[in-house]
Amino acid sequence: MSEEMRELGALLKAKRAELRLSHKEIENGTSIRTGYLEAIEEGKIDQFVSGIYAQGFTKQYAAFLGFDPGELLKTYPSAFHVPSEKHEFSYGIGTLEARNNMGGGIKWVPNLLWSAVILVVLLLAWYLAKALGIF
Repeated sequence: MSEEMRELGALLKAKRAELRLSHKEIENGTSIRTGYLEAIEEGKIDQFVSGIYAQGFTKQYAAFLGFDPGELLKTYPSAFHVPSEKHEFSYGIGTLEARNNMGGGIKWVPNLLWSAVILVVLLLAWYLAKALGIF
């Protein structure tokens, strides 16, 4: 947790107290949950959400209290720094399944069953149509 984030949180908390706003009122105005607002004020928001969300929540909270987010960014640059996040997984093209994971061995079964049901229905319809002389 950076010292700048704690300073920024204390500044936002002081401004909220000056405006006599509760966390619930700010939550209703910004749609940022109370727990996240408290984490911003304590300088611990980056422990609860990813970096980009922490940055966005902090900017939105500051703007709601009447601060200029651009000025705060200049004053507290490391508080708005988004750390790069590295993910240890690889996804296949157009899927949400990890590569080399054949769907966990069971996800293809429902598709196979539906395909078989559709094929049976089409064959029955064709035989019924042939029996009734439609073809």
